[in-house]
Amino acid sequence: MSIMPASAYDTAMATARYGKSPEAEVKIPKNMEKIREAAIEFEAMFIGEMLNHMFAGIDTDPMFGGGSGEKMWQGMMVQEYGKIMARGTNSIGLADHIQKAMIELQQNLQEGDA
Repeated sequence: MSIMPASAYDTAMATARYGKSPEAEVKIPKNMEKIREAAIEFEAMFIGEMLNHMFAGIDTDPMFGGGSGEKMWQGMMVQEYGKIMARGTNSIGLADHIQKAMIELQQNLQEGDA
């Protein structure tokens, strides 16, 4: 029975989770926290843009709101909704894919330097 080699992403995730690398020859990014944070921020921005389009079709009740102030605050509220949704346990999962792509890109750049 042969064991398939782990990808750089799997190795990096195992290192982040367990603190040791299952394969010594695979270089682990030193900035895993920064990569994960950037991926989550991108997902939050993406969700916020989707929510902006959703809220664009909602009219406000003129008796209790409206005006330019509400539009400004609504944009900030939608951004915060995106951040909350991206950091939640039921996020859309885009950050995982972005993180994987960033790790693979960084590994390819490191291999090019070697």
